[in-house]
Amino acid sequence: MEIIGYTASVLIGISLGLIGGGGSILIVPVLVYLFGIDALLATEYSLFIVGVSSVVGSFSYLKKGLVDLKMSLIFGIPSITSIFITRTYLLPLIPDELIQIKSFLITKNIFLLLIFAGLMILASYKMIRNNSSTVSPENHSDKNSLSAAGEGTVVGIVTGLVGAGGGFMIIPALVNLLKVPMKTAIGTSLVIISLNSLIGFASSINHSVIDWKLLMSITFIAVIGIVIGIHLSKRIDGKKLKPAFGWFILVMGIYIITKEIYHILII
Repeated sequence: MEIIGYTASVLIGISLGLIGGGGSILIVPVLVYLFGIDALLATEYSLFIVGVSSVVGSFSYLKKGLVDLKMSLIFGIPSITSIFITRTYLLPLIPDELIQIKSFLITKNIFLLLIFAGLMILASYKMIRNNSSTVSPENHSDKNSLSAAGEGTVVGIVTGLVGAGGGFMIIPALVNLLKVPMKTAIGTSLVIISLNSLIGFASSINHSVIDWKLLMSITFIAVIGIVIGIHLSKRIDGKKLKPAFGWFILVMGIYIITKEIYHILII
């Protein structure tokens, strides 16, 4: 299963390099179902893998000047604040046995996986729909900046809970609310995801026992995949692959929900 897990890690990295986001949402399922890692610990590992991978991916955008630092602050500060609060204070408050109705028991791990599966379905919808967002020539207003800051807070909470990068939420907000051109939005998103993920990882590292050898090996494999994906993106149009990848994520989300509900029923 670990061999399949490492293969999946390469493919996740390639998808990140090709389509600029969405691939990271598969990291937690790979860690849980292929490497047998506890769901809560998997969110911690995912933050590190996503953070390091996004740092590597953002370098090419920084070199090309396709990162808007001002917009990174508008979106990133509330996002970073909320992820720190979520990882430090909110997650520890969730009990190991969350809900029990007669013989039906929903544990903390099952709860996190169900939230994650719902997030996967939402992400798949946005990828399948494949909107080609157009940027309005008007400047962004204070109202739009406030909306973006609010969405940044939501992204931080989601990232803190389930360890997903949230690029599928960040990019539309940068394009539609802050009027950032698409390529710049992708580069800016990678910078925000890098900060969110690594700060989220650092804020809760003391609560987890990290298998650094395993974590670094998975991260290294994912980074190789990103480098391959960035190289392939020069020849392959990632936008054409996005809907197909969205369908795959949809199937995976439904599989996780089905598996975890079945697990609840047989306990």
